[in-house]
Amino acid sequence: MRIGLLTEGGYPYVSGDAKLWCDRLVRGLGQHEFDIYALSRSRRQEDEGWVQLPPQVGRVRTAPLWTAEDDGAVHGRRVHGRRARRRYAECFGELAAAVCAGPGSLDSPENSGASGGAGVAGGAGEAGGPGASGGPGVTGGPGFVGAPGVLAGSGDSFGLEADRFATALYGLAELARDEGGLAGALRSEGAVRAWERACRAPGALRAARTARVPDLLSVAAHVERSLRPLSLDWYTDDGLGAVDLCHAAAGGSAALPGLLARHFASVPLLVTEYGVPLRAHYLASAATEEAPAVRALLASFHGRLATEVYRRAALITPGNTHARRWQERCGADRAKLRTVYPGMEASRFAEVGENAEGAGCADPDTLVWVGRVEPSKDLVSLLHSFAEIRKEEPKTRLRIFGAPADGPDGALYLAHCKALAAHLFPDEAEGAHAVGDNPVSFEEIGGPEAPGLAEAYASGALVVLSSVVEGFPISLVEAMFCGRATVSTDVGAVVEVIGGTGLVVPPRNPRALAEACVALLRDPERRARLGAAARARALELFTIEQNVEAFHGIYLEIVSHSPIRRVVVDATGEPLPFGVPAEAHVPGRWTEARVVAAGRPRWAAGAPVRATVPLTAGEGA
Repeated sequence: MRIGLLTEGGYPYVSGDAKLWCDRLVRGLGQHEFDIYALSRSRRQEDEGWVQLPPQVGRVRTAPLWTAEDDGAVHGRRVHGRRARRRYAECFGELAAAVCAGPGSLDSPENSGASGGAGVAGGAGEAGGPGASGGPGVTGGPGFVGAPGVLAGSGDSFGLEADRFATALYGLAELARDEGGLAGALRSEGAVRAWERACRAPGALRAARTARVPDLLSVAAHVERSLRPLSLDWYTDDGLGAVDLCHAAAGGSAALPGLLARHFASVPLLVTEYGVPLRAHYLASAATEEAPAVRALLASFHGRLATEVYRRAALITPGNTHARRWQERCGADRAKLRTVYPGMEASRFAEVGENAEGAGCADPDTLVWVGRVEPSKDLVSLLHSFAEIRKEEPKTRLRIFGAPADGPDGALYLAHCKALAAHLFPDEAEGAHAVGDNPVSFEEIGGPEAPGLAEAYASGALVVLSSVVEGFPISLVEAMFCGRATVSTDVGAVVEVIGGTGLVVPPRNPRALAEACVALLRDPERRARLGAAARARALELFTIEQNVEAFHGIYLEIVSHSPIRRVVVDATGEPLPFGVPAEAHVPGRWTEARVVAAGRPRWAAGAPVRATVPLTAGEGA
């Protein structure tokens, strides 16, 4: 079959999200054809180029989401013509009204949650998924207004506003197709006025009613960037209309071309989310200095878009139960959900994992932490926990492997952690004439002692994760491949991943973390049993092979419910139901010769086929 793979800020570019798993998926399904439709996030990403593509990639089409309004790189132009302007005003006004609409009446308690910034309460912590408490983080109660009527409010109001948003979105898409694009109109003065009217309308979100002109300009610019796929020319019969299935590597803007292909050409849509974009938006908005009105409106917009993506997708494949809960709270039908764990390359850790019998192959007194150094990893709590561990086990050492996150905040946080380690653990020496040494070391992968990830995990007997926010814990899976016992905080998909093969403690609890580490440091046999069980679990659930096989089955399942058919007619020229046998839908490269004529349904590909007249008795002699 022919797959349209939709990405944003990742594959086939050298840098970006979802690059590895998309490449592994395409290479692992050599029996299918892939057309790549990629949205880039920056000029730097485009300048870095693409990864080497396998032969099953038929073509690649790209479009930028980062260009300025007037630089000529955005497909489309301003809407012109009285009728087109009227259509645009009606559709965009309806879309803005659906975004600004509150989940209930004007004074409903659900509307009061925006004062915290789109329902995000303060910090970056999150323990366990939507609605989880356990520290400053994303709350899931009535104040969580990111997707009005989805996470709060009545089901009837949710359905009405979701339909209203969808009708307006597809109306804008049809107008963009007819007029050659809408990029200029979506951030024009008329768009800002539409946002203002929607914010002042009865029943609007309470935070939206406080929006000022600078806030509305910011919202209009953000929404225009998110809706730029509306103005692309990808939805013709020789574009996405010619594929058998659209597979979006993420929700949000990445899935928007799939929505339009479904609308214009009835192409089924599969959405994969290993990290939920809506969740990421909520967490990112908490750290911004934007006005509460901007945060509330953008959260509402992304919530509405996520809801529409989930409603229209044929199937949705979350990467873990943690992501699945978010999708269900945002309106995803549970019957459409198929959990597919990310596939990772186990062979790079094979040597370490196979030699991990017992604790003799590693320093039994060393703890290892691997990851990206940033506040959400809570290395401060880890260092305080290590101070408690040293009181019980003075010979213990802690090796921290990782580079700081991009931007100045990552470097500042790393410097803060180093200063805290120097304060908590002054350089120690065994004797009066020996050189002092700090029991905590900060290292990067690629050094002489740890040239690769496998060597980093092999350098200790116990791997620790101290995060307060985590999606799918990749470092834990790598440690499991290496046969290492783990001690982790209960965030994100941690419990689902380790499945009883490691110890789990509450986040931001240094004492509990220290007690769990001490318990395993003092029991090498238990460490060995947990490590062996962890490696067996990782090899069963988290390999590339299981990931590719799962998607292969899902592709066949979707296409079996949405087969590409040729019209079969009888002797009089009338359509003949069930005229194509099931054998016509066997998987393979049977889509190459399909040509869809403009203006015809995509199932009406090719010329009509005359049905064979059954032979009567005696005619076959």
